[in-house]
Amino acid sequence: MNGIHLIDILIVFGYLVMVVALGQIASKASKTQDGFFLAGRKMGKLYQFFMNFGNSTEPQGAVTTASLVYANGASKSWLTFQTIFISPFYWFVYVWFRRVRLTTVADLFEDRFNSKWLARVYSIYQIGVAVLLIAVGNLTAYSTTASLVLKPEANWTTQEKASVDGYYNLVKLEKQAATAPLTGVDKDEHDKLVDLKNTHQLHRYISYLDPVWAKWAFYIIFTAVVGAYMVMGGMKGAAMNNALQGLLVVAFSVVLVPVGLHAIGGWHQLALKVSADKFQLVGSSATAQYGFWFIVAFTWASLVQILGLSANMGILGSATNEYAARFGGVSGTYAKRVLIILWAFTGLIGAAMFAGRDALSEPDMLWGAMSNQLLGAEHAIPGLIGLMLAGVLAGTMGILAAKAVAISSLFVRNIYRHIWPDVPEAQAVRTARWAIVGVLALGLGAPLLLTNLEQGVKLIIDVNVPFGAAIMLVYTWRRLTPTAVWTAVALCVVLNIIIPNCNMITPANFPLVNTLDHAPSLMVKDSSGHAVFFDAVVHTDPNDQTSPLVGTGRFNLECFTLNKFGLQLTEMSSTDRDAARYFFDGIFPFVVLILVSYLTKPSEKDRADLFYGKMKTPVAASQELDLAAMEETRKNPGRFDHLKLLPGTSWEFLKWDKVDAIGFISCLATSGAIIGLFVLLLKLAAAG
Repeated sequence: MNGIHLIDILIVFGYLVMVVALGQIASKASKTQDGFFLAGRKMGKLYQFFMNFGNSTEPQGAVTTASLVYANGASKSWLTFQTIFISPFYWFVYVWFRRVRLTTVADLFEDRFNSKWLARVYSIYQIGVAVLLIAVGNLTAYSTTASLVLKPEANWTTQEKASVDGYYNLVKLEKQAATAPLTGVDKDEHDKLVDLKNTHQLHRYISYLDPVWAKWAFYIIFTAVVGAYMVMGGMKGAAMNNALQGLLVVAFSVVLVPVGLHAIGGWHQLALKVSADKFQLVGSSATAQYGFWFIVAFTWASLVQILGLSANMGILGSATNEYAARFGGVSGTYAKRVLIILWAFTGLIGAAMFAGRDALSEPDMLWGAMSNQLLGAEHAIPGLIGLMLAGVLAGTMGILAAKAVAISSLFVRNIYRHIWPDVPEAQAVRTARWAIVGVLALGLGAPLLLTNLEQGVKLIIDVNVPFGAAIMLVYTWRRLTPTAVWTAVALCVVLNIIIPNCNMITPANFPLVNTLDHAPSLMVKDSSGHAVFFDAVVHTDPNDQTSPLVGTGRFNLECFTLNKFGLQLTEMSSTDRDAARYFFDGIFPFVVLILVSYLTKPSEKDRADLFYGKMKTPVAASQELDLAAMEETRKNPGRFDHLKLLPGTSWEFLKWDKVDAIGFISCLATSGAIIGLFVLLLKLAAAG
């Protein structure tokens, strides 16, 4: 197998064995629900650092950032880097999840509204979200591994050879089109090949893992390892493994940059081999880059959706106190932001390495392709590729682990316990372990529904926004009602998730799918040839350019709605349309939540008083002191009301104390410094 040495295989195997062993060690502390789900609430700042370091970006992390920058430039790094603006708000948000003193996010709806049904629906919904996260994680690990095990040309089938030949023919025609418009036979051939590329039928190279059976084998083995250490160790196992995985993530994030720079001839070669526009951190909206308004819209939607993540309560609730949750959590997320800069430069180095005829047909394969070329056994010291692959797997496992524990806690506490309230402790933990097995199994085939990692990242944002908006207001607005939550979640799920993705989750002959995908009025492209209401518009038969057009990928219902209200979307760039979409997704649920809350009866006053009294009660240094503090709050829920920023209103924001102010200002300074460093490095690279 090209680039893989026996030592590389042994390193990966050794890492997987170590992961399972750590899970076994952690199992001793995971005999009770509190131990399994929250590690006994004994995670100090260091463990919180590693837990949040592993959980602060989605599983695609490095691979997605590098591939997007490779294809479109540094501005695409905002898909993950936008969280640099969110990190200062974590200084406050992380306290919320610790002070609420609950085990799962679903418990919020029971505690605040006495609504077991909302808790159940959230739990079931998040199981579906977990399947999506597992799918993106599996796809990340698969894409990188597949690009390391390449099939020699002599072993290609006739169909595989035609796929590669078609790819290189498209590259040649696009080069011709850059100098003069294509006509006649060349234009027809170009249009056909573009349709084939959009339907993922062209490839630059062939991998041994391309066959469906090989994909399934990879997913099963990878999932089995994640499941093994999570089933045994619970949250403690996740924390111990995240400490190991954090070191590996740093190693694989660093290794490709110096080796890649050496391969292209040094730092100064970046400016010579990469187009100048790719060094712009804020791109032009007239191109495929991310402009200012997209960054603003996507950052807001991302902040909202983060609050809806089911892993928040398990990770932050496991902290010994709220300062450990704050400091360990924020520092862990900032460490990841620095690594994003390295991932972006890996993408720029990749753009210098793979250009023109050597350009990659699938940008998601960049990380593996660079590793194969730079670290393969014939190019470097054997074992480096194994270290890199172990790091990629580690980064993916980190977030899947925390998510799996969160889902198991949701299932046990908010579904299983509602049916059997007197379930013994040992049985509850055993059920949690089986829940992990179940959700990982559900996620096995889900990657086959995704076409690329960028699609997966954006879908994760979409699915978490509805509950994220509700949870933000649960913590901050006393006037919120359960009816408003039901209404907003139902509307957002239908309008932002089900209808837009119906062609991926329903049979092709389903009436709604046929109506949307084939409606002539929706087969619209802008002046640059980008589809307006779908990810792409292609011919039903790429080999017959007279065949009917069909929309593929996500149907952008937000854009369709805004277009009906007079917004001229055909005159906007694709990134500006994305910005409009995320402004809609991030604002619409709040409009519904606030309007419906004012139109419906307020929730029970005594319950609300106790909830917000608890949210104002700092977590004490020990469990005994904390129980005593909460007993005082139960007797007098309003004892901290003098701390409200807006007294006499339904808003529950608090005045800042010294720790709040110093922490937030320090976070702002850190965010500014990291952004400044990124901009400086890009300018230096562009200058050569």
